[in-house]
Amino acid sequence: MSPVGTVAGTADRKRTTPRPAVTAPKRRLVVVSNRVAVPRHGRTGGEGGLAVGVKAALEESGGMWFGWSGKTVEHDVGEPEAAGLFEAGKTTYAMVDLTRRDYEEYYNGFANRSIWPLFHYRLDLADFNRRYLAGYQRVNALFARRLAPLLRDDDLLWIHDYHLIPMADQLRHMGCRQTMGFFLHIPWPALEVLLALPNHRALVQSLCAYDLVGFQTEDYRRAFVDYCQRELGATVDAEGTLEAFGRRVRTGTFPISIDTQSLAEAAEEAAGSRQIHRLRDSVRNRDLIIGVDRLDYSKGLLVRVQAYEHLLRAYPANRGRVVMLQIAPPSRMEVPEYMQLRHEMEAACGHLNGAFAEFDWTPVRYLNKGFSRRMLAGFYRTARVGLVTPLRDGMNLVAKEYVASQNPEDPGVLVLSRFAGAARELDGALIVNPYDLEATAEAMQMALALDLEERKDRYRTMIDRLRSHDIDRWREDYLSALAA
Repeated sequence: MSPVGTVAGTADRKRTTPRPAVTAPKRRLVVVSNRVAVPRHGRTGGEGGLAVGVKAALEESGGMWFGWSGKTVEHDVGEPEAAGLFEAGKTTYAMVDLTRRDYEEYYNGFANRSIWPLFHYRLDLADFNRRYLAGYQRVNALFARRLAPLLRDDDLLWIHDYHLIPMADQLRHMGCRQTMGFFLHIPWPALEVLLALPNHRALVQSLCAYDLVGFQTEDYRRAFVDYCQRELGATVDAEGTLEAFGRRVRTGTFPISIDTQSLAEAAEEAAGSRQIHRLRDSVRNRDLIIGVDRLDYSKGLLVRVQAYEHLLRAYPANRGRVVMLQIAPPSRMEVPEYMQLRHEMEAACGHLNGAFAEFDWTPVRYLNKGFSRRMLAGFYRTARVGLVTPLRDGMNLVAKEYVASQNPEDPGVLVLSRFAGAARELDGALIVNPYDLEATAEAMQMALALDLEERKDRYRTMIDRLRSHDIDRWREDYLSALAA
């Protein structure tokens, strides 16, 4: 397991006593992310780990959340001193609109056609267009200009993810001296992969403008340190602090998590709902295998369908007795690679059903839409197998959500890719290499065949981890390290 909220060299210690309360930082917390999760009346649930963790921190101590509004405009209206602001409870929400050009070059361009594929080891899909890089730098500079007038001298800044790596550097050049931390939600690639990025040195130099850089796993943190040592000649001490570009930067590992208790309660509540009864009735007495992923090439969706097909061929007794439910809401449909993936998934699922379906059984149900958090929790609880097989993933909260949603008296089994950050923590899962279709099929077969006692044993070790290392623990550990 990877250590939580620790710096290099600190071993993870299993909790034997309740977690002590962590005092919230007295300084104001300013969170910066690409999108802002604006509170909307009557809408709850469906939020990711970032939104849940950030909202809890801001509700507890107050502060500001700054980022893109999600709106695009034809032309920039100018450079007002402050971004659009409104208050909700203890939190100030500050948002900036982007022009269509900014959105295409910064978000669809450099963030999601350069950094995203590269950091997920898909160099074949990476597009290093200099126009995209210019847009990425321009939008980060815009965000910095709009944020700077809103800052107080003693603020703590917590900046999130690959969209905003240059933010601290931009703010430093404007004279901002506040404590700034960065957390990367996606993988950090190995040196040989990162070197393919034309501006790799400048990107790492931007990260060195932060006081604390956090990663999901120790592997990713070490890969970052390895780059700094081998390419920059940086020195690194035993506490994970490196010196580069004239700055001292602390590095740490902080695996993001879920609201474990809340999700377990939602799953138990959903178990008796009309929708879950409909699902059970439609499946009849068959075993359900579930996958829930954004429609993204990093999630291993195509190889997952192929592994399931191999399961049906290699273990024909499963025909008519197992159903796979794959939920894949569309994502980034303006990016050509995502549109192509949608067509390929539809073709793969159609091919599999055409080859194996009977008049009273459809082997795979492919749903290209999203569902509420509560309904997904009920789906997870119903499924005998949770299939989470990304080709590369920073953490993957679906794996944790599946475990948290299980019935403790009759839990399902998690089949998990070794390339998901969650595999470092969820040691009760059946760990697979998703590129090995036969081995993945064998793991699915094993998951379907495990007896109740072993399923319970595997579940206990994982749920204990998720209870002691939930979203609150992630937030507290990071902010404590940032404020130190």
